[in-house]
Amino acid sequence: MAKEIDPRKSKRAAAFELWMKAPNPMVTFFKTMDVTNLVKASSRKHLKFNMLMGYCIGKAAKAVDEFYLLPVGDKLIQYDAIAVNTMVKNKKGEVSSCDIPFTGDLEEFNGDYLKYTKQVAETCMDRDLSENCMVIGTSAIVDTEIDGAVGMNSGVFNNPFIIWGRYKKKFFRYYLPISFQFHHTQMDGAHAGRFLALMQLEISNLK
Repeated sequence: MAKEIDPRKSKRAAAFELWMKAPNPMVTFFKTMDVTNLVKASSRKHLKFNMLMGYCIGKAAKAVDEFYLLPVGDKLIQYDAIAVNTMVKNKKGEVSSCDIPFTGDLEEFNGDYLKYTKQVAETCMDRDLSENCMVIGTSAIVDTEIDGAVGMNSGVFNNPFIIWGRYKKKFFRYYLPISFQFHHTQMDGAHAGRFLALMQLEISNLK
């Protein structure tokens, strides 16, 4: 469920005043993740690597309160649920958007991921949960290695967004540079840094 709240009564009151009308309120962090554990888990359990990334993103975000708030238009919206978005190549060879609800259960998330990405690929219709969930956008550019990417500031789409390419192997470990873009009204750099640290912990500790 989503509801509008009075930003003046929220802990993001100062940030709302500072950043809502800023010409560029989006901030992008770059970080290289050690994804060795995910690569091994993907191979060992025959699970999709990008699904595992989405699960770890959701698990880390669930522990950071700021992810449940989002500036939408000129309002501050509070959510009680999170979804992770993924871009899907559809049967027409184009790209469709697919939102997957996040609950914290890997088996359930994997089932939803497989079910809904297949549905979106076949129907070529986006699956949008933004009315009820705070959606974390992701985009995997798997055809190449990238060092990072900066998303656009449209003034319409304010959701946090994570982009990555192909992971790199160095000696016996695998590394993945990612970019994390967020709206400064939603969170500060310290919150974003905590999220990225938690994300690395979730990746490393996934069993």
